Amino acid sequence: MSFDGMMTRAITKELQAFVGGRINKIHQPFKTELVMTIRAGGKNHSLLASANATFARIHVTEEKYENPSEPPMFCMLLRKHIEGGFISAIEQDGFDRVITFTIANKDELGDRTEKQIIFEIMGRHSNIILIDKKNQVILDSIKHVRFDQSSYRTVGPGQPYKKPPEQDKADPLDATEEDVLRKIDFNAGKLDKQLVQQFAGISPLLANEVLARAKMANRSTLPAAFVQLMQQIKEHDYTPELVRGEKEFFSIISLTHKPGERLTFSSASQLLDRFYYGKAERDRVKQQAYDLERLLKNEYQKNVRKQKKLSQTLREADEAATYQKLGELLTANMYAIKKGDHSIEVVDYYDETGKTIRIELDPQKTASENAQQYFKKYQKAKTARLEVVLQVEKTNEELAYLDSLLQQMDSASSRDVADIRDELAEGGYIRKKQVQGKKKKKQSDKPIVETYRSTTGVEFLVGKNNRQNDYLTNRLARQDEIWLHTKDIPGSHVVIRHTEPDETTLAEAALVAAYYSKARESSSVPVDFTKIRHVKKPSGAKPGYVTYDQQTTLFVTPVEDDVRALRVT
Repeated sequence: MSFDGMMTRAITKELQAFVGGRINKIHQPFKTELVMTIRAGGKNHSLLASANATFARIHVTEEKYENPSEPPMFCMLLRKHIEGGFISAIEQDGFDRVITFTIANKDELGDRTEKQIIFEIMGRHSNIILIDKKNQVILDSIKHVRFDQSSYRTVGPGQPYKKPPEQDKADPLDATEEDVLRKIDFNAGKLDKQLVQQFAGISPLLANEVLARAKMANRSTLPAAFVQLMQQIKEHDYTPELVRGEKEFFSIISLTHKPGERLTFSSASQLLDRFYYGKAERDRVKQQAYDLERLLKNEYQKNVRKQKKLSQTLREADEAATYQKLGELLTANMYAIKKGDHSIEVVDYYDETGKTIRIELDPQKTASENAQQYFKKYQKAKTARLEVVLQVEKTNEELAYLDSLLQQMDSASSRDVADIRDELAEGGYIRKKQVQGKKKKKQSDKPIVETYRSTTGVEFLVGKNNRQNDYLTNRLARQDEIWLHTKDIPGSHVVIRHTEPDETTLAEAALVAAYYSKARESSSVPVDFTKIRHVKKPSGAKPGYVTYDQQTTLFVTPVEDDVRALRVT
């Protein structure tokens, strides 16, 4: 995977359709990401730009993002200077991963102004910078860079804008076969690295594709393969492709050297939208919920250790029957016991072979007292066993509950994490955080469940956490609607808003139920379905827990693309 100079070139070409377009809205849903709504060609387009250190990118998106109740300062500044403005130019800086939008607007006095918003897609150095075009002074940036962080340039309000360091590399699109021969030392080896070092905009992934197309990659085949591939890129003859093997790779040209399933797209934006789908969100959630995940894993392991100890205690408690037998054998042989005896050997009439057994005695006690001592041990062990059995049941329930929460964390959104955090606070696992000045969420607030629609047009709903599951199953769903859940596997509750859904809807709802379960990566996942009237929540049960009967089981294999295609909101 690589958002290299050539991918930047492809995206810049696509974005030319926005030149002359108007920036209608600007949102900053996350700390390092912007979403701009651009009106161009008679319709609205959503442009996503991210300066995330791991998932930096810019492309048109079909995804919907939740916006904070209060926009960050950088977002407010962008609204002030470029919202309502018209895009007069969109340019790539050479082969660098830098795209500049020039925007014409009017200031408070009605005078024409020109601002530039610069998207630098450079890994951990990525940034989004707003500058005044005339004097090239930075108005603000999504990330500030101090002098102690970079000796080359500082990035912040009032600073002159300085381009990222230039790299002295050749133009690959105008290179001839002779140019390639002059640049590459075939005796030095590591030809892929030499291509990256000598030519601008070339990533290791693209360099390895050149070598693969050159077959033996010698002086006669490599230059021809390089020039041919660059000519394809020069003419904007792209084949946006996602390759799924042990890892996922994306490229604007076909990656013949990467084995795996191949998905092609009509545009680079569609490719990037698909590749990054959920990845950046999962990364944000992982950071946001690190403490919760660690807590849940610790609690789970604590209960696993407790389960082992209880199993050992249960095995010891199973000796209760032995104490009872010894007491009865002593009672039957009292005549043979004298006070002061340390033990006695008697016939074990419980054993079919009639063998003898030696029973230890307390020499200070009479025969009757020794027998009673064993009966007391029997009663104590019996009582202890009942208690241990209850503890085992509670521990198993706790493990199932924690397992379900860990599964929910795997597919949780930021909103889902907030619900899980509230649930853990209410359950006493963590202390409830009170944020000063923040409106307290009402218990009566309705959870927001995700909506899906089958290819035959039937709507079904999905709960992503226990709060949503309880609301969906116990309050929102009607008695004759269809409820689905993975069989004996932690997962989401799914409700089809229909009393007699068709087979396609059942299969697709089951697919989504399997995807949002612990068996997401498995095949032939069993999914039960029944009517809501047959689903019950036991009194005092943990959040999200239900019992059900009169179910039918389907077997499905979840596929992420299929699930994504069914999602409405």
